[in-house]
Amino acid sequence: MVIADVKKNAEQKMQKSIDTLRTNLAKVRTGRAHTGILDHITVDYYGSPTPLSGVANVTLADARTIGIQPFEKKMGAVIEKAIRESDLGLNPASVGEMIRVPMPPLTEERRREMVKLVKGEVEDAKVAIRNIRREANDGLKRLLKDKACSEDDERRTQDEVQKLTDRFVVETDKIFTEKEKDIMTV
Repeated sequence: MVIADVKKNAEQKMQKSIDTLRTNLAKVRTGRAHTGILDHITVDYYGSPTPLSGVANVTLADARTIGIQPFEKKMGAVIEKAIRESDLGLNPASVGEMIRVPMPPLTEERRREMVKLVKGEVEDAKVAIRNIRREANDGLKRLLKDKACSEDDERRTQDEVQKLTDRFVVETDKIFTEKEKDIMTV
């Protein structure tokens, strides 16, 4: 392993942490409807758990309603049950073959709880990024110990890894600010 590999590895892992944060925050409900909120729901399809998007077409009916069109008629009740039992607090209703999922407006108190939840996710991402920095620095120290690099190279690369860390931490703060604004907008 060389210094360039350590730095590249750290940057890739930090980017994955940011991607994971974005994925986790997509599940957090805001006042508006979006289909991403149902991405983690699985339904029992002939005995095997299947993602909702695998058994139905999920679309936005309007700004506050998600429309779900099952591929098979008999899947309607199973999909409704899966949505009701999820931790989203949604109440789907069948309209013919279509399932409508209205998004109830959030109360001020619930919005504040959502912001706290988002802040926790952001803090987890920051911890992950800092752990990646620590792993990279440990790798650099190992290279130095094995005499695979000079002290100057090790120190310079540690500074570069710190700059990477700072950049990704700032990005998590931006993501938090966007999501907080999105949640608090009535």
